[in-house]
Amino acid sequence: MTADDALVLGLDVGGTASRAVVVTLDGRLAGHGRAGGGNPASRPPEVAAASVATAIRIALSTADPGAVRAGVLGVAGFTRMAEPRVADSFEHAWRGAGLRCPMSVVADLSVVYVAATPAPSGTVLVAGTGAVAGRVDDRMLTRIAGGLGWLLGDEGSGFWLGRAAAREVARALSAGQSLGLLGRLVTRRLLGDEPPTEPARALVAEVYRRRPAELAALAPLVSEAAAAGDPTARAIVRDAVRWLTGTLAEVRDDAARTPIVLGGSVLTSTGPIQNAVRRTLARRWNAPVLVTTTAAVGAAWLAARTVTDLDEQEAAALHDRLRVATAAIE
Repeated sequence: MTADDALVLGLDVGGTASRAVVVTLDGRLAGHGRAGGGNPASRPPEVAAASVATAIRIALSTADPGAVRAGVLGVAGFTRMAEPRVADSFEHAWRGAGLRCPMSVVADLSVVYVAATPAPSGTVLVAGTGAVAGRVDDRMLTRIAGGLGWLLGDEGSGFWLGRAAAREVARALSAGQSLGLLGRLVTRRLLGDEPPTEPARALVAEVYRRRPAELAALAPLVSEAAAAGDPTARAIVRDAVRWLTGTLAEVRDDAARTPIVLGGSVLTSTGPIQNAVRRTLARRWNAPVLVTTTAAVGAAWLAARTVTDLDEQEAAALHDRLRVATAAIE
Protein backbone atom coordinates (compact mmCIF):
# COMPACT_ATOMS: atom_id res chain seq x y z
CA MET A 1 0.00 0.00 0.00
CA THR A 2 1.34 3.45 -0.89
CA ALA A 3 0.86 6.58 1.17
CA ASP A 4 -1.57 7.82 -1.49
CA ASP A 5 -3.76 4.75 -0.92
CA ALA A 6 -3.73 4.91 2.88
CA LEU A 7 -6.83 5.90 4.82
CA VAL A 8 -7.70 6.67 8.42
CA LEU A 9 -11.04 6.35 10.19
CA GLY A 10 -12.56 8.64 12.78
CA LEU A 11 -15.74 8.09 14.79
CA ASP A 12 -17.85 10.24 17.07
CA VAL A 13 -19.94 7.84 19.13
CA GLY A 14 -22.73 9.46 21.12
CA GLY A 15 -25.95 8.54 22.83
CA THR A 16 -28.16 9.50 19.88
CA ALA A 17 -25.96 8.80 16.86
CA SER A 18 -22.67 7.27 15.76
CA ARG A 19 -20.85 9.10 12.96
CA ALA A 20 -17.86 7.86 10.99
CA VAL A 21 -15.60 9.55 8.46
CA VAL A 22 -12.87 7.99 6.31
CA VAL A 23 -10.20 10.33 4.97
CA THR A 24 -6.93 10.17 3.09
CA LEU A 25 -3.68 11.23 4.70
CA ASP A 26 -3.64 14.39 2.60
CA GLY A 27 -7.07 15.47 3.82
CA ARG A 28 -9.58 14.23 1.24
CA LEU A 29 -12.92 12.71 2.25
CA ALA A 30 -13.23 9.06 1.19
CA GLY A 31 -16.52 8.19 2.88
CA HIS A 32 -18.84 8.89 5.78
CA GLY A 33 -21.64 7.09 7.60
CA ARG A 34 -24.16 7.56 10.35
CA ALA A 35 -26.06 5.07 12.50
CA GLY A 36 -27.83 4.89 15.85
CA GLY A 37 -26.38 5.74 19.23
CA GLY A 38 -23.34 3.77 20.36
CA ASN A 39 -22.80 4.99 23.92
CA PRO A 40 -22.06 1.81 25.92
CA ALA A 41 -23.13 3.56 29.12
CA SER A 42 -26.71 4.05 27.92
CA ARG A 43 -27.46 0.86 25.98
CA PRO A 44 -26.34 -2.79 25.95
CA PRO A 45 -22.78 -3.21 24.65
CA GLU A 46 -23.85 -5.41 21.76
CA VAL A 47 -26.43 -2.85 20.62
CA ALA A 48 -23.96 0.03 20.95
CA ALA A 49 -21.27 -1.85 19.05
CA ALA A 50 -23.71 -2.82 16.30
CA SER A 51 -24.51 0.85 15.71
CA VAL A 52 -20.82 1.65 15.45
CA ALA A 53 -20.31 -1.23 13.01
CA THR A 54 -23.15 0.05 10.83
CA ALA A 55 -21.68 3.56 10.70
CA ILE A 56 -18.28 2.10 9.76
CA ARG A 57 -19.69 -0.11 7.03
CA ILE A 58 -21.57 2.80 5.48
CA ALA A 59 -18.46 4.98 5.58
CA LEU A 60 -16.39 2.22 3.97
CA SER A 61 -18.98 1.32 1.33
CA THR A 62 -16.81 2.90 -1.38
CA ALA A 63 -13.43 2.30 0.25
CA ASP A 64 -11.20 -0.67 1.04
CA PRO A 65 -11.18 -1.54 4.77
CA GLY A 66 -7.71 -2.99 4.27
CA ALA A 67 -6.42 0.46 3.35
CA VAL A 68 -7.34 1.90 6.75
CA ARG A 69 -4.13 2.26 8.76
CA ALA A 70 -5.54 3.67 12.00
CA GLY A 71 -8.85 4.42 13.64
CA VAL A 72 -9.85 6.60 16.58
CA LEU A 73 -13.20 6.42 18.36
CA GLY A 74 -14.37 9.33 20.47
CA VAL A 75 -16.91 7.65 22.74
CA ALA A 76 -19.45 9.10 25.15
CA GLY A 77 -19.25 6.81 28.16
CA PHE A 78 -15.72 5.83 27.12
CA THR A 79 -14.79 4.63 30.62
CA ARG A 80 -17.09 1.64 30.04
CA MET A 81 -14.74 0.54 27.25
CA ALA A 82 -12.45 -0.92 29.91
CA GLU A 83 -15.07 -3.54 30.78
CA PRO A 84 -14.36 -6.88 29.06
CA ARG A 85 -17.88 -7.35 27.68
CA VAL A 86 -17.91 -3.84 26.20
CA ALA A 87 -14.38 -4.09 24.82
CA ASP A 88 -15.11 -7.48 23.26
CA SER A 89 -18.30 -6.21 21.60
CA PHE A 90 -16.54 -3.23 20.03
CA GLU A 91 -13.54 -5.29 18.97
CA HIS A 92 -15.87 -7.81 17.31
CA ALA A 93 -17.65 -4.98 15.49
CA TRP A 94 -14.31 -3.53 14.40
CA ARG A 95 -13.04 -6.79 12.96
CA GLY A 96 -16.44 -7.60 11.50
CA ALA A 97 -16.23 -4.42 9.43
CA GLY A 98 -13.04 -5.75 7.84
CA LEU A 99 -10.65 -3.53 9.79
CA ARG A 100 -7.26 -4.89 10.80
CA CYS A 101 -5.70 -1.65 12.01
CA PRO A 102 -5.44 -0.60 15.67
CA MET A 103 -8.58 0.77 17.34
CA SER A 104 -7.87 3.66 19.71
CA VAL A 105 -10.56 4.92 22.08
CA VAL A 106 -10.64 8.41 23.59
CA ALA A 107 -13.27 10.52 25.32
CA ASP A 108 -15.82 12.16 23.07
CA LEU A 109 -14.73 15.50 24.53
CA SER A 110 -11.30 15.06 23.01
CA VAL A 111 -12.54 14.62 19.44
CA VAL A 112 -15.08 17.43 19.76
CA TYR A 113 -12.28 19.76 20.82
CA VAL A 114 -9.77 18.86 18.12
CA ALA A 115 -12.46 18.88 15.44
CA ALA A 116 -12.78 22.63 15.97
CA THR A 117 -9.18 23.67 16.49
CA PRO A 118 -5.62 22.32 16.27
CA ALA A 119 -4.68 24.48 19.27
CA PRO A 120 -3.10 22.19 21.87
CA SER A 121 -4.90 23.67 24.89
CA GLY A 122 -8.37 25.00 25.63
CA THR A 123 -11.73 23.97 27.02
CA VAL A 124 -14.71 22.15 25.57
CA LEU A 125 -18.40 22.03 26.46
CA VAL A 126 -20.63 19.34 25.00
CA ALA A 127 -24.40 19.24 25.38
CA GLY A 128 -26.07 16.51 23.40
CA THR A 129 -28.11 13.77 25.00
CA GLY A 130 -25.89 14.37 28.05
CA ALA A 131 -23.74 17.33 29.13
CA VAL A 132 -20.07 17.52 30.12
CA ALA A 133 -17.17 19.97 30.04
CA GLY A 134 -13.45 19.32 29.87
CA ARG A 135 -10.11 21.05 30.00
CA VAL A 136 -7.53 20.15 27.37
CA ASP A 137 -3.80 20.64 27.98
CA ASP A 138 -1.36 19.63 25.23
CA ARG A 139 -4.26 17.72 23.61
CA MET A 140 -4.74 15.65 26.76
CA LEU A 141 -8.02 15.79 28.64
CA THR A 142 -6.91 16.83 32.14
CA ARG A 143 -10.13 17.83 33.92
CA ILE A 144 -13.81 16.96 33.54
CA ALA A 145 -16.95 18.48 35.03
CA GLY A 146 -20.44 17.09 34.66
CA GLY A 147 -21.00 13.97 32.62
CA LEU A 148 -22.73 12.20 35.50
CA GLY A 149 -25.52 10.78 33.39
CA TRP A 150 -29.25 11.38 33.33
CA LEU A 151 -29.91 10.03 36.82
CA LEU A 152 -27.33 12.16 38.66
CA GLY A 153 -26.63 15.11 36.41
CA ASP A 154 -26.48 16.12 32.73
CA GLU A 155 -27.96 19.51 33.57
CA GLY A 156 -28.59 21.56 30.44
CA SER A 157 -28.42 18.52 28.17
CA GLY A 158 -30.93 17.39 25.59
CA PHE A 159 -32.31 14.87 28.07
CA TRP A 160 -32.52 17.51 30.80
CA LEU A 161 -34.34 19.92 28.48
CA GLY A 162 -36.75 17.24 27.32
CA ARG A 163 -37.51 16.07 30.83
CA ALA A 164 -38.07 19.66 31.99
CA ALA A 165 -40.49 20.22 29.13
CA ALA A 166 -42.39 16.99 29.76
CA ARG A 167 -42.56 17.71 33.49
CA GLU A 168 -43.97 21.23 33.02
CA VAL A 169 -46.55 20.02 30.53
CA ALA A 170 -47.58 17.09 32.74
CA ARG A 171 -48.09 19.46 35.67
CA ALA A 172 -50.15 21.86 33.56
CA LEU A 173 -52.35 19.06 32.26
CA SER A 174 -52.81 17.60 35.75
CA ALA A 175 -53.90 21.01 37.03
CA GLY A 176 -56.32 21.49 34.16
CA GLN A 177 -54.45 24.56 32.90
CA SER A 178 -54.51 25.72 29.31
CA LEU A 179 -51.36 24.93 27.38
CA GLY A 180 -48.98 27.41 25.83
CA LEU A 181 -46.94 26.79 22.71
CA LEU A 182 -44.47 24.47 24.45
CA GLY A 183 -47.30 22.40 25.89
CA ARG A 184 -48.99 22.07 22.53
CA LEU A 185 -45.75 21.07 20.80
CA VAL A 186 -44.91 18.45 23.44
CA THR A 187 -48.37 16.90 23.58
CA ARG A 188 -48.52 16.71 19.79
CA ARG A 189 -45.12 15.03 19.67
CA LEU A 190 -45.92 12.52 22.40
CA LEU A 191 -49.65 11.92 21.93
CA GLY A 192 -50.37 12.79 18.31
CA ASP A 193 -52.82 15.26 16.82
CA GLU A 194 -55.92 13.80 18.47
CA PRO A 195 -55.80 14.44 22.25
CA PRO A 196 -56.93 11.52 24.43
CA THR A 197 -59.75 11.89 26.92
CA GLU A 198 -57.29 11.93 29.84
CA PRO A 199 -54.24 13.73 28.41
CA ALA A 200 -52.33 14.06 31.68
CA ARG A 201 -52.47 10.33 32.39
CA ALA A 202 -51.69 9.49 28.76
CA LEU A 203 -48.68 11.82 28.63
CA VAL A 204 -47.20 10.42 31.83
CA ALA A 205 -47.67 6.87 30.57
CA GLU A 206 -46.02 7.73 27.26
CA VAL A 207 -43.01 9.33 28.95
CA TYR A 208 -42.45 6.32 31.20
CA ARG A 209 -42.86 3.96 28.27
CA ARG A 210 -39.76 5.42 26.62
CA ARG A 211 -36.10 5.05 27.49
CA PRO A 212 -34.94 8.11 29.49
CA ALA A 213 -32.52 9.19 26.74
CA GLU A 214 -35.42 9.42 24.28
CA LEU A 215 -36.67 12.53 26.07
CA ALA A 216 -33.80 14.38 24.39
CA ALA A 217 -35.95 14.39 21.25
CA LEU A 218 -38.10 17.05 22.94
CA ALA A 219 -35.18 19.47 23.34
CA PRO A 220 -35.65 21.15 19.93
CA LEU A 221 -39.25 21.89 20.90
CA VAL A 222 -38.01 23.87 23.90
CA SER A 223 -35.80 25.97 21.64
CA GLU A 224 -38.61 26.45 19.13
CA ALA A 225 -41.07 27.58 21.79
CA ALA A 226 -38.53 29.82 23.53
CA ALA A 227 -37.67 31.53 20.26
CA ALA A 228 -41.38 32.24 19.82
CA GLY A 229 -41.62 33.77 23.30
CA ASP A 230 -43.23 30.96 25.30
CA PRO A 231 -42.53 31.88 28.96
CA THR A 232 -42.21 28.31 30.21
CA ALA A 233 -39.72 27.42 27.48
CA ARG A 234 -37.75 30.61 28.07
CA ALA A 235 -37.44 29.79 31.77
CA ILE A 236 -36.14 26.31 30.91
CA VAL A 237 -33.62 27.83 28.49
CA ARG A 238 -32.38 30.30 31.13
CA ASP A 239 -31.80 27.46 33.58
CA ALA A 240 -30.05 25.38 30.91
CA VAL A 241 -27.68 28.22 30.01
CA ARG A 242 -26.87 28.81 33.67
CA TRP A 243 -26.08 25.13 34.20
CA LEU A 244 -24.02 24.75 31.03
CA THR A 245 -21.88 27.84 31.49
CA GLY A 246 -21.41 26.97 35.15
CA THR A 247 -20.19 23.50 34.22
CA LEU A 248 -17.63 25.00 31.82
CA ALA A 249 -16.47 27.44 34.50
CA GLU A 250 -15.54 24.48 36.71
CA VAL A 251 -12.74 23.49 34.32
CA ARG A 252 -11.65 26.87 32.94
CA ASP A 253 -9.40 29.40 34.67
CA ASP A 254 -10.77 32.92 34.99
CA ALA A 255 -7.79 34.39 33.12
CA ALA A 256 -7.75 31.80 30.32
CA ARG A 257 -7.56 33.07 26.73
CA THR A 258 -7.42 29.69 25.00
CA PRO A 259 -10.22 28.55 22.67
CA ILE A 260 -13.62 27.46 23.94
CA VAL A 261 -15.21 24.74 21.82
CA LEU A 262 -18.93 23.93 21.83
CA GLY A 263 -20.27 20.59 20.68
CA GLY A 264 -23.34 18.37 20.85
CA SER A 265 -26.72 18.94 19.23
CA VAL A 266 -27.97 21.38 21.89
CA LEU A 267 -25.02 23.73 21.32
CA THR A 268 -24.43 23.25 17.61
CA SER A 269 -28.06 24.01 16.70
CA THR A 270 -28.66 27.69 16.01
CA GLY A 271 -31.21 29.03 18.47
CA PRO A 272 -31.74 30.61 21.88
CA ILE A 273 -29.55 28.19 23.84
CA GLN A 274 -26.51 28.44 21.59
CA ASN A 275 -26.92 32.21 21.32
CA ALA A 276 -27.21 32.73 25.07
CA VAL A 277 -24.31 30.40 25.87
CA ARG A 278 -22.05 32.19 23.39
CA ARG A 279 -23.02 35.61 24.77
CA THR A 280 -22.42 34.49 28.34
CA LEU A 281 -19.03 32.99 27.54
CA ALA A 282 -17.97 36.06 25.55
CA ARG A 283 -18.82 38.33 28.48
CA ARG A 284 -16.78 36.24 30.91
CA TRP A 285 -13.76 35.32 28.78
CA ASN A 286 -12.01 37.24 26.02
CA ALA A 287 -11.40 34.14 23.92
CA PRO A 288 -12.55 32.58 20.65
CA VAL A 289 -15.73 30.49 20.91
CA LEU A 290 -15.81 27.80 18.23
CA VAL A 291 -18.57 25.35 17.29
CA THR A 292 -17.93 21.75 16.23
CA THR A 293 -20.46 20.26 13.83
CA THR A 294 -18.66 17.08 12.73
CA ALA A 295 -16.71 15.74 15.69
CA ALA A 296 -15.70 12.60 13.81
CA VAL A 297 -13.32 14.82 11.83
CA GLY A 298 -11.38 15.40 15.03
CA ALA A 299 -11.07 11.66 15.52
CA ALA A 300 -9.85 11.25 11.94
CA TRP A 301 -7.26 13.98 12.45
CA LEU A 302 -5.98 12.26 15.58
CA ALA A 303 -5.81 8.97 13.68
CA ALA A 304 -3.84 10.61 10.87
CA ARG A 305 -1.32 11.99 13.34
CA THR A 306 -0.59 8.50 14.65
CA VAL A 307 0.58 7.29 11.22
CA THR A 308 2.29 10.43 9.92
CA ASP A 309 5.25 12.49 11.06
CA LEU A 310 3.74 15.96 10.77
CA ASP A 311 5.08 19.00 12.55
CA GLU A 312 2.62 21.44 14.12
CA GLN A 313 2.37 23.61 11.02
CA GLU A 314 1.75 20.63 8.75
CA ALA A 315 -0.78 19.19 11.20
CA ALA A 316 -2.64 22.50 11.29
CA ALA A 317 -2.74 22.57 7.48
CA LEU A 318 -4.15 19.03 7.42
CA HIS A 319 -6.73 20.12 9.98
CA ASP A 320 -7.85 22.95 7.71
CA ARG A 321 -8.13 20.64 4.70
CA LEU A 322 -10.19 18.12 6.65
CA ARG A 323 -12.61 20.77 7.87
CA VAL A 324 -13.14 22.01 4.33
CA ALA A 325 -13.49 18.49 2.91
CA THR A 326 -16.10 17.48 5.47
CA ALA A 327 -18.00 20.76 5.78
CA ALA A 328 -21.08 19.40 4.02
CA ILE A 329 -21.50 16.42 6.38
CA GLU A 330 -24.32 16.88 8.87
